[in-house]
This record gives sequence, structure tokens and C-alpha cells, in this order.
Amino acid sequence: MNVLRHRITALTIAAATVTLATAACGSSHVDGPGSITLVAYDSFPEADTALNDALASFTDETGIEVDLLIAGDTGTMLSKASLTAGNPEGDVMWGVDNTFLSRAIDDDVFEPYETNTDHIPADLTALAPAGEATPVDFGDVCVNYDIAFFDDAGLEVPETLDDLADPRYADLLVVENPATSSPGMAFLLATIDEYGEDGWQAYWSALDANGVEVVDGWSEAYYERFTWAGGGSRPMVVSYGTSPPAEVIFADPPRDDAPTGVIESTCFRQIEFAGILRGTDNLAEAQQLIDFLISDSLQATLPLTLFVYPSNGSVELPPEFIDFAVIPDDPRTLDPAVIDANRAAWVDEWTQLVLG
Repeated sequence: MNVLRHRITALTIAAATVTLATAACGSSHVDGPGSITLVAYDSFPEADTALNDALASFTDETGIEVDLLIAGDTGTMLSKASLTAGNPEGDVMWGVDNTFLSRAIDDDVFEPYETNTDHIPADLTALAPAGEATPVDFGDVCVNYDIAFFDDAGLEVPETLDDLADPRYADLLVVENPATSSPGMAFLLATIDEYGEDGWQAYWSALDANGVEVVDGWSEAYYERFTWAGGGSRPMVVSYGTSPPAEVIFADPPRDDAPTGVIESTCFRQIEFAGILRGTDNLAEAQQLIDFLISDSLQATLPLTLFVYPSNGSVELPPEFIDFAVIPDDPRTLDPAVIDANRAAWVDEWTQLVLG
């Protein structure tokens, strides 16, 4: 499960710059044409993955060196990009998701570029119809459950958000704080999608009365409180639709069945975008990198490095994803502009309601 740690959103700012590839001519990196900087969030893999190898192959093919600048969690990364819009720290930014996209567009962070998105589903590109940014991957935050626990307890698995507040499931769920965690925020948004802007508060009061546990981040929830992975007391945890295949892939000893399941009706869709930072001095090179980020060769690396789905629908998925991951038919979502306008107020209200 170590790779799933790449999906954690942290609050600290990483300042390392890591060279991913060496220019074809063999020279060291210098700013200017022929070398560009990819700005990414702090859970982006810095080395030794197929994703990094694919980025190195971009250099081999184009002669354009790519340096990776880790700029903090998604919110921090975007805040810095907004402050430096027009005079950016890098050339391309990867990792703004649909919960932050509206802010990025309103702050004029990106230079619009319409790459070839023929292989990307329309529901992914519709959020940036003028090419403000390009969808590169997607996934779902969902409630996961420990299959063996429910089997041993003779307890039916919950099917809906309403079920989670049923006394039958008292003290069985752990969630992440939406103020400090990306999956925690996504789960809060899922409840707002279900119950509305005036109804989610009553639902969370019911969850609170039913013994929901709140922790700061995904790692603590999954690896400490979840019965399956952490030996804790909670057989349900807010995690990802791709957590079950990760459990199979990294199982020790090996196994061919998933020990965890997903409550599909709870899933909230996250879509991550990459965009050219407005003001780049390397526009042509940045455009080439955007093209490459949605190419078959790069996209094929995403499932087993970031444990997300490639936005490029022509890419074949690993068998573990086909067999064990969950892609809900109708994932929960909210208008990015509505999220951006209300995020801070919703988090403040949730904090007062649940944490006191």
C-alpha cells in the first residue's frame, strides 16, 4: 500500500526541486528554451517510478529537459501560482483538481491551450471548455470497508450514506478532517451533493451521534484506525475506489482477491488537471509537455504509480484495476464554481458542528 501514500494531501510545503531528466545533449539544466519546470503537488512521485521514466523518455524524444518543482499540497500550490500568475515559478502545473479548478481559472493562472483531447471523455474536458487546463487523470474518494469484518460479524454492508448514520453501524466509521485532508474534503462534498447546502448539517449531526471518528489525514485513518490495514477498531474508512486493487498488488503474502470493498454510492469524483502557467518563457516546450501528459505512454503509467485512472480512454488498464477497482456509474460531483465559492464557509461550519 505504500504507493497509495502518494494520494495523501499534507499541510507542509516541500521545497525540493528534483531533476527528472537530462537534456539529450547531456548538458546540465539551465533555464531557457530546451528546459522546462513541471510544478506538482507534494504527493507526486519524485523518482524511481514508471511515471518518472516516462517523463525521462519525453526528454529523449524532444531534447526538452523536465525539472520537477514540488510546491506543497494542492491548495498551497495553487495559492502560490495565483500570486505569481504572469511571472510563474515554472512552466506547467499538474495537480489542480475539480475542487480548485474554478479558482485557478478565475485567477488567470493558466495560458489556454487546446491539445488533442479526442481520447478524453467529454465529461472530463467539459470543466475547462476553452482549454484552460487539460484533464490528466481521475479517481473517486469513497467509503471502503473491511470485507472479513462484516462477514465475521454477520452484518450487512451499508449501501448508502443514510446507512452510515444507522445505529447498526455505530462507532464503525473513521473519516478525515476536511480542513486538513483532500479525501476528507471530498467526503464532505459527497454529503453536500446528497443532502444539499441546507441539509448536510443534519446528516453530519447524525453521523456524529452515531460515533463517527475524525482524524487529520488519510494515512492515520487507513493505517492506524482501519481494521484491515491498521489493526484499529474501525471497519469503514474514507479512502479511494482504487484502494482494493492496491491491497492485492502489494499483498504480502500474495493474494488474488481484494480484502476490502467500496460503497459505490458514497464515491465523489476527483479530476486532476495540468495546465500551462501564464507567463512562461517556454510556451512551445510547455505545449509539447501537455501533449505528452495525455499520450498513451505517459497515461499508461498512472494506475500503478498514482493509483488513478488515466484520462485517456484508449489506455488499457492493469488487470487488478479491471477486477477490483470501482468506477461508479454516477459518481457524486459538484460545480467547481460552487465549491470554490463555499469551501471555506463549509469547512468552518463543519468544524463547529463536528469538532465543537
